[in-house]
Amino acid sequence: MTESDSKIGRLEDEALKRKERLKNLKRKRQNDSSRDNNKKGAEGEALPTPLFRSYKPMNESLNEFALNPAEPGDVTTQVKNQLESAKSNVVIDQLDVTSLAPRKPDWDLKRDVAKKLAKLEKQTQKAIAELIRNRLKESKQEDLAAIVNAGASDL
Repeated sequence: MTESDSKIGRLEDEALKRKERLKNLKRKRQNDSSRDNNKKGAEGEALPTPLFRSYKPMNESLNEFALNPAEPGDVTTQVKNQLESAKSNVVIDQLDVTSLAPRKPDWDLKRDVAKKLAKLEKQTQKAIAELIRNRLKESKQEDLAAIVNAGASDL
């Protein structure tokens, strides 16, 4: 026997098992349905009574099963409340115009770099002050304002 023959034999066995299970299920279903039929016949269950909701029955004897027409609910109070709430002027807090105006494309970059620029600004101010001190020491001039102005013009 080759490998393909053994596969075919195994597949046939599985098919036979499935067929047997299906037969058992069919027998079980038939037994259950026959028991149900016997119970229904023995108990003599009454059929459900018809309810006529959207039409009037032609036969007068069936009029007793017809439902009374439904009355619409009273929604006037709800409508009045909604109209009153719509009439009242809702005062909106003063809006910030900058939040409504479109932002420039690089606004987020500026926001992220602002902290770094603040640090650099401090360092720049310290460096300028150091340069002024150095010039004062070198020149030893008494006119402090002239030296400061000269330092500012160099930058």
